[in-house]
Amino acid sequence: MITSTSNARIKQLVQWQGKARERKRSGIFIVEGLKMYEEAPEEWIRETYITDTLMRRLKQEAKAAGEAALWKKLERLGYEQVKEEVFARISDTQTPQGVLCVLKRPEYVLDDILRAEQPFITILEDLQDPGNLGTIVRTGEGAGIHGIILTKDTVDIYNPKTIRATMGSIYRVPFLYTENLQDLLAVLKDRGITVYAAHLDGKRYYDSFDFKKGAAFLIGNEGNGLQRSTADMADAYLKIPMEGGVESLNAAIAASLLMYEAHRQRQQKQTG
Repeated sequence: MITSTSNARIKQLVQWQGKARERKRSGIFIVEGLKMYEEAPEEWIRETYITDTLMRRLKQEAKAAGEAALWKKLERLGYEQVKEEVFARISDTQTPQGVLCVLKRPEYVLDDILRAEQPFITILEDLQDPGNLGTIVRTGEGAGIHGIILTKDTVDIYNPKTIRATMGSIYRVPFLYTENLQDLLAVLKDRGITVYAAHLDGKRYYDSFDFKKGAAFLIGNEGNGLQRSTADMADAYLKIPMEGGVESLNAAIAASLLMYEAHRQRQQKQTG
C-alpha cells in the first residue's frame, strides 16, 4: 500500500494530471471512476490505483454476489492500493470514486476514420473548452460518426475534464490531430467527402442538405468561429435556425444538431 504523497509514483501521477506535455511524452492518459475503469480496454491499461476503502467494498460485494466482473478485472490485471489522502492528491475530481487508471494512448491514422463506405466525420478547429470537446466525442459516438479530426491548437483530448465528459466514448471514437487542416481537407475532397461549414453566412438550413453520402462537418473556435481560410475550403455553408437575439450556439450544441441530423438521414436511408 502507498501511504505517502512523496512516493515517486504518486509524484509522477500528479505531474501527468497537470501537464499535457508530460502525458504526451510518456504516451499515456489517465481516467478516473468505476465506469471508466470498467469500460477501459484491458490491453491499454498500464497501472491502476485504488483506495483501501473502495477495495474493501468491492471485495465484500464480490463475495456477496458470487460474480463481480469489475473485481475480477482488478484481480486479473493487478492494482496498487493507496490511502484515501494519497488518492485525493492524485485525483482530478472533487469527489473521487476511488479508482484511477493509467492507460497507453491509442494510435490512429486517417484510414481508421475513412474506413467506412460513406465516412461521417466531425472536424474541430481550435476548440478550447475541454468540456465541449468531451461532449462532442460522446455525442458523436451516439450519432454514429466514424471519427473526429482536430487541429493542432485544439484543446488536448486527454485533458482530464475532456476524458470525464466523454463518459467512455474516448475508448471507441477514432480521432486524429492534424498539423495542416487545409491539406487534410483537400484529401477528404479527393476521397469524395463533402465538407460542410457551420457558418453565420450560410443561406440554407442544415436540414435541407443531404448527408447520406460522405460528409464532414467543420466546427470552429468557441469565440471566433472558423478561420476564413478554413471556411473558404468548405463545399457548402449551412446554418442553424436562430430566434430572438441569439446569433450562435455553443460549439458542442451546434455539432450535436448537425451530427444527429446526419444520423437521422442515414437511418432513414437504411430503413427506407
